[in-house]
Amino acid sequence: MDASVKSHFTGHEAPAPTKASVFWRPTAKTGLMSWLTTVDHKKIGFLYGIFALFFFLVGGIEALLIRLQLALPNNDVLTAQQYNTMFTMHGTTMIFLAVMPLSAAFFNYIMPLQIGARDVAFPRLNAFSLWTFVAGAIIINLGWFMQDGPPDGSWVGYAPLTSKTFNPDHSIDMWVMGLQLLGVASIAASLNFIVTIINLRAPGMTMMRVPVFTWMTLVTAFLIVLSFPAITIALVEVMMDRLFGTNFFEVSNGGMPVLWQHLFWVFGHPEVYILILPAMGIVSEILPTFARKPLFGYPIVVFSGACIGFLGFAVWSHHMFTTGMGTVATAAFSLATMAIAVPTGVKIFNWIGTLWGGHLMMRTPMMFALGFVWMFMMGGFSGVMHAAAPADAQQQDSYFVIAHFHYVLIGGSIFALLAGLHYWFPLMFGRKVSEFWGKLSFWVIFAGFNITFFPMHFLGLNGMPRRTFTYDANLGWNTANFIATIGAFILGLGILIYFIVMTYTYFKGEKVKKDYWDGRTLEWSIPNPPPEYNFAVTPTVHARDAWWYEKHHQEEVAKEKAEHAKEDAAHGGIHMPFQSVYPLVTSIGILIGAIGVSVIDHGHKLPVALTGAAIMLAGIYLWAMEGNEGYHIHADEEDSHK
Repeated sequence: MDASVKSHFTGHEAPAPTKASVFWRPTAKTGLMSWLTTVDHKKIGFLYGIFALFFFLVGGIEALLIRLQLALPNNDVLTAQQYNTMFTMHGTTMIFLAVMPLSAAFFNYIMPLQIGARDVAFPRLNAFSLWTFVAGAIIINLGWFMQDGPPDGSWVGYAPLTSKTFNPDHSIDMWVMGLQLLGVASIAASLNFIVTIINLRAPGMTMMRVPVFTWMTLVTAFLIVLSFPAITIALVEVMMDRLFGTNFFEVSNGGMPVLWQHLFWVFGHPEVYILILPAMGIVSEILPTFARKPLFGYPIVVFSGACIGFLGFAVWSHHMFTTGMGTVATAAFSLATMAIAVPTGVKIFNWIGTLWGGHLMMRTPMMFALGFVWMFMMGGFSGVMHAAAPADAQQQDSYFVIAHFHYVLIGGSIFALLAGLHYWFPLMFGRKVSEFWGKLSFWVIFAGFNITFFPMHFLGLNGMPRRTFTYDANLGWNTANFIATIGAFILGLGILIYFIVMTYTYFKGEKVKKDYWDGRTLEWSIPNPPPEYNFAVTPTVHARDAWWYEKHHQEEVAKEKAEHAKEDAAHGGIHMPFQSVYPLVTSIGILIGAIGVSVIDHGHKLPVALTGAAIMLAGIYLWAMEGNEGYHIHADEEDSHK
């Protein structure tokens, strides 16, 4: 390796690495190796987004196969076994491999820019979380290419369906191990985000000047750190039942299947808000920008988000009203479920207050954001119905519940994530998305979504149970199921249009200057696409809408930037971390070890698992020995004015 590392921005020679020079130090700035070894939060966010969008399409195909099977009575597109596999993989894929990593893509890319940071607190840990997520996704989907097939025990994994008695092959082992790895990735990333937000905010950015999206990132990170241990414990118990013959969930030997439900939903209901709070943060950024006024009731919006996170841990058993918990427990969880609707309603009224009296610009991100508000309200209304235990008992495990949570998670999360992708696309790639094609995709998605899921309310009230692969023609469900299937394909067409438009724009879209939307937060103050170092000069924050303030106080801000530039120069320039291959090596070791535990038969299980453990430990050791070195660059001041 060369004795020095050259800045690809200015050509300045950076100091040569010292004690870490014995290790292989990748220096590629382009090509495959640059992506495999990157520690840049923007590249990592981009990779999270690519993987998430891929699995979003995979989960969508699985959903279309489910709807094809249910389009007509006594249909035979899928067998009962194949249907179980499809809805197990659809739920797992959409929640853990699509919506969560797509939120993580925005956390990685946007959050450091919003707080004026040059990277996250632990760049290599950030890379490790990405590659461990990829390892978990591979394990979960490995069954598609194996004789055992993918898991078919439902995405909620209710015992005893996950026991050896009902699932003797490796499919559930792969599901359990894959979810464990996804949990490791999520917790590592969340701890990183918490430290970054608390410690790396720009000067002057107090917590009550932090953008709402960053606040929701912080709350979501705490939810992940506090809720994932519950599902981790439950998955370890399933693994021990399957591999070592313990009896956590084996009824015949004194196990308790209802224990799985408690542990799963202690994680599962905070997980709902892990999926929806980032969406609320995105909408809280988009509405003020296109209403041309500050967010109404900012402190209340922030406080209500924290309340939602706190109360999310107190409502898990409303998923279990029919398990016989008793009247006291049922009443307590009913009241808590009603209470959590209050901070959610507060947010909606604040969004309406933001729109009221504003100069509304009905651009595509605004339309998706407004679609989120309306669809999420629809899902919230049916959710409040489930707070009443008698109503919940009637609707339990029916298609009414499917309609409810799809209005929350697709009408809510997906609409907001698509809005965020469209909103920040000019920042991330410097190109403008066509308004005509963007609005066309919105209306097709909006129509397809409602045609698909609104009839399911009536199917549920008419007694159609969820997780059923066929039905007789005389049950009265034919018309609604056929309409829902037509709607699913319209929804799929809308999503396809959206991604074709985005892909075309990425390569051929019209280039735009910075601050395309006349934004209000710090990410819009830098060139697009952003340089590796984000900010040529560390910004100083004077107001909640920091970039709006800078645009109206340019002389004052220019003096402060000059002072910060002198400080950077005195320290040798902007310090940037080296690329590193060892987070990837560590994750590869974890992947090999996980395959050994969950896929390989007993004869070869131990050698493969130990090989993976050895590679993982070697990666961790080399990672630790790299130290905290990096290189310095001197950003051209003109970059900040492009």
